Amino acid sequence: MRKEMPIDSAPMDGSKITVVWTDDDDQRNESIAQYRALDRLRASGGQWDENDAGWWTFIDSRTQRRIEPTAWIVETDDGDDEND
Repeated sequence: MRKEMPIDSAPMDGSKITVVWTDDDDQRNESIAQYRALDRLRASGGQWDENDAGWWTFIDSRTQRRIEPTAWIVETDDGDDEND
């Protein structure tokens, strides 16, 4: 079963998770995203500042975008498995 959790409880260790966010057209989206801290961004090279830290997702096959998720999705095993 899927459960939405507040984004402030999401892991920020660089792991990829499913997040919920709203785009510029007020469309609700679910995407795989990753929190990228400033120190990790700087370690990858390039010029980064504190405005670049945050949640990043691919919006198409080649384009990444920093987003502001409102929640993240947790898969839970609630014991209601039909195969038991």
